[in-house]
Amino acid sequence: MLFIARSSIEGFLKEGKVPKFEISSEKLREKRGTFVTIKKQGQLRGCIGCMVGDNPLYQIVSQMAIAAALEDPRFPPVTKNELPELEYEISVLGPLKKVNSPKEIQLGVHGVQVVAGYNTGLFLPQVATENDWGLETFLDNLMLKAGLPLEYWKNNPVDFYVFEAEVSA
Repeated sequence: MLFIARSSIEGFLKEGKVPKFEISSEKLREKRGTFVTIKKQGQLRGCIGCMVGDNPLYQIVSQMAIAAALEDPRFPPVTKNELPELEYEISVLGPLKKVNSPKEIQLGVHGVQVVAGYNTGLFLPQVATENDWGLETFLDNLMLKAGLPLEYWKNNPVDFYVFEAEVSA
């Protein structure tokens, strides 16, 4: 998967096209939600994914890698000059499960999607541990990502969904 992500971005930036991949692995043909995270010198450079896989995993990894490199609105598009400095992480998602309380969230194990009306936000399982956040800080930052005020989750109706992820780096 890491080879697919790297090759997709390099092919697209250098040649304007995505390479074709010959896939024999049944696992890479599964339809699973996937996020691709790109880092440069240990700092986030782009992260985009989809919760549900409508296409085979290898195709989604390729598509999300290019999107993370070029379409993450938080960052300018990746350039050809940056390619040697990039690190890739692929998170293949398990199914979403609604929890009744934030107390059921296991930091470092669960990724979390929050839904409050039309506002949604998502953090992958590794976000809490990478930032050394406790549960309240994690949830406050998740509210901000969803476009909501800090501590919104404490006094307002919010749905929490957890999932696990297989991470390759």
